[in-house]
Amino acid sequence: MRKSILGLSAVALAALAAPAFAQDEPTPELTVTGNAAVVSDYRFRGISQTNKKIALQGGITVTHSSGFYVSTWGSSIDEYVAAGSDQELDLIGGYSTTVGAATIDVGVLYYYYPGNAGANTDFVEPYASIKGTFGPATAKLSAAYAPKAKALTVGSGKEDNLYVAGDLSASIPNTPLGVSAHLGHSFGPSYLTIGKEYTDWSIGATYTWSHLTFGVSYVDTNKSLYSSAGHNISKAGVVGSLTASF
Repeated sequence: MRKSILGLSAVALAALAAPAFAQDEPTPELTVTGNAAVVSDYRFRGISQTNKKIALQGGITVTHSSGFYVSTWGSSIDEYVAAGSDQELDLIGGYSTTVGAATIDVGVLYYYYPGNAGANTDFVEPYASIKGTFGPATAKLSAAYAPKAKALTVGSGKEDNLYVAGDLSASIPNTPLGVSAHLGHSFGPSYLTIGKEYTDWSIGATYTWSHLTFGVSYVDTNKSLYSSAGHNISKAGVVGSLTASF
């Protein structure tokens, strides 16, 4: 909050008269942010990637003042996801800009699965989103399209996949609490849908304390998909998370 100049002390007035180095520091050209998390279940578009078990995750993003960014994110996964691989590594490059009240984000994501015994599991997925903030609430529409690739086949040669989603989130004023809701649809058939298209949805809440965020969400789909261990990995479930940001 700005103070009236009449309420400032002589020391403060002297400080105002001097160059305001701390206040007028230019925005750095590069910004680095990161996070590390533990989740009770890694759900990708509603489907468990860890056989409904705990996953360790983390990522780092480097953003240029122009709006361009590069990012990498990884998670532990179960071996049924990508031919025996126990890790997913996402390599991301994109551009984000603000037009009026809207923020537009476009980019390309490469899914890499090390330790997949040379199988065709890696694929590319361009994406785009637009979001707007209304008071404490944010609404976002997004789409991601994976072009035809061997990694996405379910037995009919190269196949592609389209995913569209809508997200709503809001912070509760004067509290460290937040709420969110998600609705997405995967168009198939491809390996990402394991057959027919399906819909996923979730609702969640977060509590933030310093650099830590505690989260809980309810996730469900209208699909029935079983892992090799016999678990219904698309069944409704509660997912907890603890994330540290830096």
